[in-house]
Amino acid sequence: MNNSYYITTAIPYINARPHVGHVLEWFQADALARYHRLLGKNVVFTSGTDENSLKNVQAAEKAGVDTQAWLDEYAKIFQDAFAFFGIELTHFRRGSDQKLHWPGVQKLWEYCTKAGDIYKKSYTGLYCVGCESFYGSEDLTKDGLCPEHLTAPESVTEENYFFRLSRYQEQILQLLNSGKHQIVSEQYRNEMLRFVEHGLEDFSVSRSSERARGVGVPVPGDTTQVMYVWFDALAIYITAIGWGYDETTFEKYWPSAVQVIGKGINRFHSIYWVAMLLSANLAIPNTTFVHGYLTVDGQKMSKSLGNVLDPFQLVKVYGLESLRYYLLGHIPTHADGDFSMAKFAEVYAADLANGIGNLCSRIAKLCETVDLAGGNFPKQFANEFQAAFAAFEIATAAEWVRGKIRALDEYLSEQVPWTKTAQEQRAILTSAVEQLLTIGYHLQPLIPNTAKQILDHFSQPHISAIAPLFPRK
Repeated sequence: MNNSYYITTAIPYINARPHVGHVLEWFQADALARYHRLLGKNVVFTSGTDENSLKNVQAAEKAGVDTQAWLDEYAKIFQDAFAFFGIELTHFRRGSDQKLHWPGVQKLWEYCTKAGDIYKKSYTGLYCVGCESFYGSEDLTKDGLCPEHLTAPESVTEENYFFRLSRYQEQILQLLNSGKHQIVSEQYRNEMLRFVEHGLEDFSVSRSSERARGVGVPVPGDTTQVMYVWFDALAIYITAIGWGYDETTFEKYWPSAVQVIGKGINRFHSIYWVAMLLSANLAIPNTTFVHGYLTVDGQKMSKSLGNVLDPFQLVKVYGLESLRYYLLGHIPTHADGDFSMAKFAEVYAADLANGIGNLCSRIAKLCETVDLAGGNFPKQFANEFQAAFAAFEIATAAEWVRGKIRALDEYLSEQVPWTKTAQEQRAILTSAVEQLLTIGYHLQPLIPNTAKQILDHFSQPHISAIAPLFPRK
């Protein structure tokens, strides 16, 4: 039996610094990775940077710097950000990596070409630089704007290579209807079904080297063209685990893949990427996990509104685990969610400082008084918790833990151990410690540092008082 579990995040553009939407996705993927490691799975976790994008080129030009220098600087910013936010990646793959990425992308291109699915033709279309995608006029808003960025696409005419997406319409429909390609949640699967049923059109998979400013993976055998950024970036999911240079490792981890993405790029992953893999005669990923967008106080994040949240600053003020707890436990896992600083502060006080933090302090102090030895924590997750993670409902798993915290708090209030004899106190506190260790065990995928503190402290030979896990603000 293959014990491998492969998880990926979307591969972000690096035309700006990471924002809180990136961090939500990273936390979700990291929680899944940690959970499956605790189940004993051989987990590989990949992310990277989408560098062969016109958006990146334009950002570098606006800043007045060399494009490669910009890419190097921002790739490091993103790689450092993963470490800052406690994301335990196995692989970080850059789109500009000519040794470990480009050969695999070119191999994928050649496989699709041999299948008869890549051809050349002249094309005029409406192109959104923000999406790095062509749109039909029927796909735009009534004002003729890109529905994602609300900007007017530019009319572009050039000769490109196209991928024969239309050839895979029935096969993709069958995969979606049968559940062989799982899209979580159901609303996003239904959106993709409607999109496919509307009819799939072949799409451009290259750009002229001139318009791309020479940035991109060269098309094999044609120096005038570079690969379309989506063809290139999607391939990071397989080049990171050996496609193109280490087939043994690749076959070990693919297709045991869960791909965590935002809803705005579902089409590229659930349709375009799947078709490319089918063309190359490669297995498709097991699951596409789709999350929604974040608003701030009910409004879309926008520089012009001045409401773009800086996740680095949020960590400095409230701590890493607090932000992680809020995004995983109080933002819907799949639907759109709203980030409110007032709600964040309220959750910090209620759930963390006065919740699990205060509970640990109270129990530790009482245990110290009666010189209680620590307990043993469980070695497996509760069925309800496992069911939530199996369904990719991380917020539901977090709510299950909150219920256990409330139950333990109520237990102490009912038992009032401080009013009992020493022997009675020890019995009550032994049960309380056991419950607390169960809570700590289940917090491991959600807030791992806090979980470790709880498990370490309440399993030691003599439980002593503990410093506040979440100091009151």
